[in-house]
Amino acid sequence: MRGFLASSIGVTCAAALALPLTPPAVAATARPAPGAEAATSAALSAGPSARRESTGQSTAGSTQSLPLVPLTRDRAVDGPAAQGLTRRTVRPFSLVGVVWDDPAAELHGRVQIRTREVATGVWSGWQDVETHNADHAADPDTEEGADGRLRGATAPLWVGASNGVELRVVPEGAEPVPEGTGTAPKGTEPAPAGADPAPDKTPADGTPTAADGTATAADGTPAAAPAAAAPLPTGLRLELVDPGEAAPEDETLGAARPGALQPETADAVAGSTVNADVAALSAAEIPALGRAETERELLTLRGSELTAAQKAKPYIGPRPRIVTRRGWGANERWRESRFVYTSKVKAAFVHHTATGGKYTCAQAPSVIRGIYRYHVVSMGWRDIGYNFLVDKCGNIYEGRAGGVAKAVLGAHTRGFNTNSMGIAVLGSYGSTKPSKSALKAVARLTAWKLGLYGANPRGKTYLTSGGGNLYRKGKNVRLNVISGHRDGFSTECPGLQLYRKLGSARSTAARYQGR
Repeated sequence: MRGFLASSIGVTCAAALALPLTPPAVAATARPAPGAEAATSAALSAGPSARRESTGQSTAGSTQSLPLVPLTRDRAVDGPAAQGLTRRTVRPFSLVGVVWDDPAAELHGRVQIRTREVATGVWSGWQDVETHNADHAADPDTEEGADGRLRGATAPLWVGASNGVELRVVPEGAEPVPEGTGTAPKGTEPAPAGADPAPDKTPADGTPTAADGTATAADGTPAAAPAAAAPLPTGLRLELVDPGEAAPEDETLGAARPGALQPETADAVAGSTVNADVAALSAAEIPALGRAETERELLTLRGSELTAAQKAKPYIGPRPRIVTRRGWGANERWRESRFVYTSKVKAAFVHHTATGGKYTCAQAPSVIRGIYRYHVVSMGWRDIGYNFLVDKCGNIYEGRAGGVAKAVLGAHTRGFNTNSMGIAVLGSYGSTKPSKSALKAVARLTAWKLGLYGANPRGKTYLTSGGGNLYRKGKNVRLNVISGHRDGFSTECPGLQLYRKLGSARSTAARYQGR
């Protein structure tokens, strides 16, 4: 179903009015140049090959975009070479990711990074970066999914305040990169001698080798050649993201704000106005409501669409506290100015951000600003992909702009963004269990938001696939109302440990709704 569009300019003009949950379509296609980031935006518009590093630092943050180079190997081998960057000093950053030119290309290989902490000067060990990230995206054959500014990308990884980096990208099937290989370019910091021992060159499986290093069978004959290494995507670049600082929360929209995250532009006013039906203009957070207040709000927001039975007995959870985009410091100049809506919210897909768990709850707004900047500046999306985000302490954050009570079209579950919402829990939950606070927040959020649209968290619903690796385009798919990302797309997301807890989240959300 085609999403409905709303111009933020039109919304600004109607700042004092409560907006309907499903606005009419209005054409507004231009993405504004992000002020101080105009040079970066110009490069993005020209295509991946024209991108340059953003220069200087500011409270608005910055992105250093560094092209990868082949890493020197001890001996020549056939097939694609590993790429990366030797150890070096860079401007401060806190979040990393790797991007490439073609968004349809996949990176088959292993991406590992080590960073140097600003506070201590200590280098981390090698950390893996999640390479399979195309499943978090707009639907195929949609306007956002076909944008020429899109790039392929790994998931972002939060590393904390750092000022040194080393990276290696090894193609699938290729030999590992020996430690200390490569020559540091002029002006960069080489790896300290003796920092890591040279690896044992004997194959890990114990395969015997001839004098020249060629693998042999037990009888001394040459062993079968290994499978060819997969080629890496073209245009690989390391993105080093400084998320910047949040603006003071006590300033009034429209006021001059020297040195703040952003001046109050029309986009910033519009980003707040779309929540005018649930919060005061310029609010840094939307306060929690009790059950009776939430039921009265439901009648105000959607009363004309409710049946007599729904009015008599509404099934909706009390509205939870939600930190707005203004509250976590979103720079509204980065995103596309328009808002895009779908018709309703029939299902919620739960994700993890795969950014790792090395963050404190006080840092969560910085992590979200980093993800936002990575999605928009590095990957070319119109806005952050998720509709909501949740941290390990149970705080809920507004994601993609358009209004927390509205059916905002996200870019979170490739093939199933229409008539759904995406909730991302900050962290990686393949082997780490999510916190009880985070699970409770997911249940509270879904009980309220799904309740606005009459959906039962314990129920099933049908969504039409927009195309993906599990379901062909146009197929009507029966899904849980609260599903994991992997239910709609073949992916590890939201991580096995979080996925296992979704049954509990469904039951708790239904209880919050009074079912």
